Amino acid sequence: MGQAKRRVAVIGTGPAGAITIDALAQEKAFDLIRVFERREGPGGCWIGDGTPPPHISDLASIAERTADPPVAIPESLPAQTRKSPQPRFTESSIYPYLETNVHFLAMQFTQEPIPAELSEWSKGIHGPDTPFRHWKVLRRYVESLIERHGYQDLVSYSTTVERAEKVGEEWKLTLRKEGKDWDYWWVEWFDAVVVASGHYAVPYIPQIQGLQEFEKARPGSVIHSKHFRGRQAYDGKRVVVVGASVSAADIAYDLVNAALLPVYAVVIGHNFNSYFGDEAFNHPSIDKRPSISRIDGRTVHFVDGSSVPDVDSIIFGTGYTWTLPFLPEVEVRNNRVPKLYQHVVYQEDPSLVFVGAVGAGLTFKIFEWQAVLAARVLAGRVALPPVEEQERWETERIKDRGDGPKFTLVFPDFEGYFNKVRELAGPGEKGLGRQLPLFDQAWYTSFMAGHELRKEMWKRLNAKAREEIQNEQSVTKPLSVQDIQDKDQSAIDLQAKL
Repeated sequence: MGQAKRRVAVIGTGPAGAITIDALAQEKAFDLIRVFERREGPGGCWIGDGTPPPHISDLASIAERTADPPVAIPESLPAQTRKSPQPRFTESSIYPYLETNVHFLAMQFTQEPIPAELSEWSKGIHGPDTPFRHWKVLRRYVESLIERHGYQDLVSYSTTVERAEKVGEEWKLTLRKEGKDWDYWWVEWFDAVVVASGHYAVPYIPQIQGLQEFEKARPGSVIHSKHFRGRQAYDGKRVVVVGASVSAADIAYDLVNAALLPVYAVVIGHNFNSYFGDEAFNHPSIDKRPSISRIDGRTVHFVDGSSVPDVDSIIFGTGYTWTLPFLPEVEVRNNRVPKLYQHVVYQEDPSLVFVGAVGAGLTFKIFEWQAVLAARVLAGRVALPPVEEQERWETERIKDRGDGPKFTLVFPDFEGYFNKVRELAGPGEKGLGRQLPLFDQAWYTSFMAGHELRKEMWKRLNAKAREEIQNEQSVTKPLSVQDIQDKDQSAIDLQAKL
């Protein structure tokens, strides 16, 4: 067993941070729990923005994955400085009518059910027992987790952890709180740090010849999917959507109802999302293309030699760059954080733990297991295996999954992972802490069933769209000479029968 930590800092109040606060509090082992959130309230990526997203200007650094460097810290603290103009990518990825694409049962925490608040749209598409929820339901859900038991008093909002560094046996956190015109800086000290800040903030857009010039000529014409705020902004515009995963699929499909048709989707030669497949891109008004080779003016050229002229907007659903600018001593490699045993405990220093450092799959639920393990490690109630065994786990996983994003993907071995984390966490002290049940196969079943519902929706709507197009073509198609002759002959035959 490790030594118990008395003062714990939590970074982030999204779903991962919210459940971490409760896991720590229920251990009743800590003198101080402090939580820092750089947004104005709880919710993480489920917070909606009240202002338009910023324009993307420095495409080179985004392509190089260097767009989120550390902010310069005043030499003497505490301090007051003018607000930093450096982009921090805190803006939301929410648009007004966004709904979840994962079954609620696979998302909700074991002791806190997600409310059965169903939108009329979702009921109309998926039936009266739709398993999906409007984004505002999720925002309120996370908020309710934070605001119970007085947990909101532990949180400092609009406060960014700009640096977390180990000094001796303590963690020195350099903090920046945003005011209207000024930033306020100070330092606090802790025995342990929980990183629950997520990894879907800094957009990734590949480098494409001519893209920067395209954007500069028409500011706002190049966006990442996280800056998409609804189809109404693209009414009558010619749009190219780049990406073959979930966000690009949703956006391309949505734009069929607003943009100049067809909507061009760069998907040929790219891997589709393993959960949702390619059905969304099979809409008859979506024109599938291979990778972009270059852009000349407003003409987008593709690697197969084809091109599309007079393009108004290009939307990239091409993923994110995982950054930890506040942890200079912790490496981010190939879009993952190495040396995290079971994706939670930092092997070099178990006073640093992560919650949410996994790929998509049974989130939020998986955060609960990680949070309980993290809380018990910091409470000194877990006997971690030797570092050599932790390193061996990572080495074997790299052999199996590779040393990139797939390393963090728990799918399809959810049961094995959940139960291993539960075993490591143990039951805790008698009467204290959140208790983790064994993995329930119903969670996985509902998770996959939700994906099938989405795919069935696309198939159904795509078939309807094809039928409507065929009907329109049959009505508007001019009659050929043969059509007229056949029609006349039919009339003659009918006359003869009479």
